[in-house]
Amino acid sequence: MEIGFIGLGQMGKPMALNLIKCGKQVIVNDIKPDAFAEFAELGAQATVKLQDIAACDIIFLSLPDTKAVKRLLLGENGLLGSLRKGQIVADLSTINYTASTELAEALAEKGVEFMDAPVSGMEASAIDGTLTIMCGGKKEIFEKLLPYFRCIGNNVFHMGSHGCGQLSKTINNLLFDINIAAFAELLPMAVKFGLDPEQIGSVINSSSGRSYASEFFIPRILKRNFSDGYPLEHAYKDLISGTELSAQFCIPLPVMHAATSTYQMAMLKGLGNKDKGAMVCVFEDLLGAYCRKD
Repeated sequence: MEIGFIGLGQMGKPMALNLIKCGKQVIVNDIKPDAFAEFAELGAQATVKLQDIAACDIIFLSLPDTKAVKRLLLGENGLLGSLRKGQIVADLSTINYTASTELAEALAEKGVEFMDAPVSGMEASAIDGTLTIMCGGKKEIFEKLLPYFRCIGNNVFHMGSHGCGQLSKTINNLLFDINIAAFAELLPMAVKFGLDPEQIGSVINSSSGRSYASEFFIPRILKRNFSDGYPLEHAYKDLISGTELSAQFCIPLPVMHAATSTYQMAMLKGLGNKDKGAMVCVFEDLLGAYCRKD
């Protein structure tokens, strides 16, 4: 089967490369040809023209946000008009739950199958092919896609009907986001009261307060490295998705809303291009207490 892959960004590029390394026939597409050289070396076709992808049996998407996915599929000169019955679109992007179900309905009208399949794991996991993939859609379509998913991830879950993959990703990301916002305000408080930042970081990461987020970000905060993770301005979409679900379905999420305020303060401070660990800078400046190694 011929595979199309649209979106060669931080996560998309290594996923597409891993599909090729698994022996899959892949045509890659991006609006910027910067990443094409590496694919050409592997003998893969690369194109900036969306219509070159339209005939592929399976089309993977890895795009920045809901707006980008909807524009690509449903917008003027979008992909939907060129698709045919029996094709499969698998969306690896992280978009909101309701948009995902709407896209599935729009594609179904043309007989095109849809699978929301957001991935979890940072760039290193994408490179290693060890991502977690949460899938929403028909079980039989999931089974068809599973050999391809196993090229890019080692934990692949069918979570239910359309939208369930995105819903699972949103819940996971919100837990991650809330955790980072929590220690971003608590670490400066510890330093303000005279605790050594490196020692309190070690205590957290060897005690019940530890998490994947703390183990990843606290050592980088101490080194003042705020460039290893996903930028705040892009990650903010998860909090928007959570807020929309909270409002639409009348679900109280007070802790999430509090964490959202921390993200907003960081972005208003001009930290949007930094990773989530940079939220600590907001509270460091407020308290005049800085979390850095001596």
